[in-house]
Amino acid sequence: MNKTTDARKLRYTIVGIVLLAFMLFPVYWMVNVSLQGGGTAANSSFFPTNVTFEGYQRAWEDQTGNLVTSMIVALGAVLVSLVIATPAAYALSRFRLRGMGIFLFVLLLAQMIPGIVIANSLYTLFNDLGLLNAYVGLILANATHGIPFAILIMSAFMRSIPPALTEAARVDGAGHFRAFWSIIVPVSKNSLITAGLFSFLFAWSDFMFGLTLTTGADIKPITLGIYDYLQGNVQSWGPVMASAVISSVPAIVLLVLAQRYIAAGALGGAVK
Repeated sequence: MNKTTDARKLRYTIVGIVLLAFMLFPVYWMVNVSLQGGGTAANSSFFPTNVTFEGYQRAWEDQTGNLVTSMIVALGAVLVSLVIATPAAYALSRFRLRGMGIFLFVLLLAQMIPGIVIANSLYTLFNDLGLLNAYVGLILANATHGIPFAILIMSAFMRSIPPALTEAARVDGAGHFRAFWSIIVPVSKNSLITAGLFSFLFAWSDFMFGLTLTTGADIKPITLGIYDYLQGNVQSWGPVMASAVISSVPAIVLLVLAQRYIAAGALGGAVK
């Protein structure tokens, strides 16, 4: 019995390693090409025999401004998303509101709307408000993706919090806002980090809003910078891949640091 179980575990392990290698190969090839300087991706060797960091130097010189823009927009989108989604999630989890089911259904629909549809709709509105080619415009646009997701994640988590915690605070004289701020928010730290991280990733990886709502070179996210950079460097993939590697670093670092919070925040609402 033990031999059979060990053999099955070994098969599963081998299959898992093969699948992991298959999924991570594009990442490896991106790093590999970035270390080989010029040339095309198809003609690059499987291993970087002559390592050079010229691609990274050129990418850093050309894309620093775009990286700063993406960082400002992503952090701003996180702030807007959490400020709006946190009290909304608390209200949905604690109060019996009429039409709450319809509201949650609308949130799910909002997650399914293609980005190009929202971007085209926002273009006309932002043009009238003077928010094109502006950080505020990109922050608000990207928050439209983060807010519905954050509400769904945090409301599910807050429902698992025992009502006795807020009821005890209410007995001691605390109002709804005081109970929310002093009790619910600290307890919901995991779901807040999870929602904030995904809001950051949504904004950091955004391409459609950046393409639609910016027309100049002063404010341009890194995704659009790589797109423009690619058009002028199709015969020199080293700097292009180096730009992609550099733009991946913030997301990778955040995912590694917040890994345990993500697991707890995403699954916290599943068990009461």
